[in-house]
Amino acid sequence: MDFISVTQFAQKYGVNERTVRNYCAAGKIQGAFLTGKTWNIPADAALPHKSKKRLSPLLSRLREEKETKLKGGIYHRTQIDLTYNSNHIEGSRLTKEQTRYIFETNTLGITSENTRIDDIMETVNHFRCVDYIIDHATDKITEAHIKELHRILKSNTSDSQKSWFAVGDYKRLANEVGGEETVLPQDVHKHMKDLLADYNHLKVIELEHILDFHVQFERIHPFQDGNGRVGRLLLFWQCLQTAVVPFIITENLRLYYYRGIQNWGHTNGYLTDTCLTAQDEYKAILNYFQIKY
Repeated sequence: MDFISVTQFAQKYGVNERTVRNYCAAGKIQGAFLTGKTWNIPADAALPHKSKKRLSPLLSRLREEKETKLKGGIYHRTQIDLTYNSNHIEGSRLTKEQTRYIFETNTLGITSENTRIDDIMETVNHFRCVDYIIDHATDKITEAHIKELHRILKSNTSDSQKSWFAVGDYKRLANEVGGEETVLPQDVHKHMKDLLADYNHLKVIELEHILDFHVQFERIHPFQDGNGRVGRLLLFWQCLQTAVVPFIITENLRLYYYRGIQNWGHTNGYLTDTCLTAQDEYKAILNYFQIKY
């Protein structure tokens, strides 16, 4: 019988080497055995069957609280934290309290400064985007889903009144991000199709795969505007449908987050460490609400 290494098995099935070692140690790969510290795996061994999982405790709670309109729970907290931070990173002038007030009362409350209508609309729209990913969390992500997030986010904003701005569709004009060129409009569909195909082909999805998808998405920059917020919504969505604990990139992590994206590919630890920090912060919230992860 021929045997292959952990590395070869991982490459064959598109999974992480650590995952393969865990399978071997748990006896989930039939015929695998150790020689010293090296696993030998039968060349014809199959990837362990992944049993259909129930909804995670977090997703179950989010859906329940969303439907019952419960205030003060994890759904309430996630809506405000995710919406405020993601919008604020992109320049929204609304405070966290104003964001909370809009979510709780559908009004802005008292403000002493000029408030941009777009900030209000994009806040309301972002709440709807979060609802969308909760409703579709178990769906395989498609281009149609991603375009729908953009359509929801940008509906009824000043951008939606511009003839050249494609709400809910890929960009029509070339753009840059951080002084770096992005994919040209005519090539966006192909790049997005390939990105999703590669991601959906993975048998086991871990944090590094989600982060790599995020970086590639931001480098494609498929929309005229709103790419950062749609990308971070996808991050949360991808975590909800895997075993990865979700996280929210907060304002205080913004510069580290940007550094991580810029350096991904040669110093992946920058972005990974930043997201693990954000994950620890969200775990603390889950612990408070007594939600297992």
